[in-house]
Amino acid sequence: MRQCLVSIALAAVALPAFAQRVPVMSAEEMQGLMPDGAKMETRVDGDFNGDGETDTAFVWRSEKAGEEQRGLMVGVAYRNEFDMGHDPAGELSLDPFPLGPASLSVRKGVLIVEDLTGGTTATQSTRRYRYDAKQKKMRLIGIDAERYSRTNSHGTVKISWNLLDGTHIVERGEPNTDPKSDAALVYAKPERTARKSLPVWMEGSTDPDSLIDAEVVPDAEDRD
Repeated sequence: MRQCLVSIALAAVALPAFAQRVPVMSAEEMQGLMPDGAKMETRVDGDFNGDGETDTAFVWRSEKAGEEQRGLMVGVAYRNEFDMGHDPAGELSLDPFPLGPASLSVRKGVLIVEDLTGGTTATQSTRRYRYDAKQKKMRLIGIDAERYSRTNSHGTVKISWNLLDGTHIVERGEPNTDPKSDAALVYAKPERTARKSLPVWMEGSTDPDSLIDAEVVPDAEDRD
């Protein structure tokens, strides 16, 4: 029995690279991809391209005074007859001053990135990415963003944009002044439009605050 187990172990060692599983990205491997002095904020492991291997996305942060930086990186596992490892599939600069760690998750192969930034007026965003096998990149397929007051001192603007079918929805809410209602905000009818887009890769992802800025109605302007 012992001889049989030894034979199995030796056979496993002798397997070619293409027959082995790619090891999950190590902390050392991630550190080599980050800027000097940066630390990992959060990570998620999952299969982004459906090949059965474990891919990794992580957010890093550098807190050097005057040079604060923060970013998202994605590595997709590969293996062939001679080698195995992780290929870069996307990189994105993030707001260096979040209100908390980013949240990363994977659902049905889609990477979901949730982030909260700002101050008393905050922006909550959710970006969704899907791996494009032809381009070998992460493609932005959807983005939700909301700017709101954490003290309920002003209204809110919500945006939801599906870049695959072009559905674009804007919702606006104002502080509730009706003493008979417990609702903090009163929302107007959602504004639904079609906004088609060429493929947007992770590196060129739309900034959530820029999207909201484009929808904020100046006090002197009436869009009704």
